[in-house]
Amino acid sequence: MTVDTKYWTEGHATGGGRNGIAALKSGMLTVTMTSPKELGGSGAGHNPEELFALGYAACYLGAMRFAAQSEKLGTVPDDATVNAHVGIGPRSDGGFGLKVKLVVSMPGVEKDVAEKIAERGHFICPYSNATKGNIEVETEVA
Repeated sequence: MTVDTKYWTEGHATGGGRNGIAALKSGMLTVTMTSPKELGGSGAGHNPEELFALGYAACYLGAMRFAAQSEKLGTVPDDATVNAHVGIGPRSDGGFGLKVKLVVSMPGVEKDVAEKIAERGHFICPYSNATKGNIEVETEVA
């Protein structure tokens, strides 16, 4: 598989990684990073899992809109939402791993249509393509 890259961005981390500063090169976003209390940190800042959850939720919602329109599956309403729950913990074979649960809401859309749109969204979404086969991703259409 090849990717015809149309856009690049750059982030920079300093300090202790999970306990430091992360910023975009553009200067448009700077985040104080702190490990969550559940992993022994103070929880006073943000962590990579939070940023991943934001990115995945936004990207997947956009991918569902694209899939619905391009594949003529229906319309994703303006008040549709995606809540991305991202968990981290030790893996049974060492190191750490992630799990994701995406909760999709499309008010006014028949559940079978919403489920089809959600399914096709995974085909479009680069986060879904990056995680496929690498981490457990559960999708719930509410």
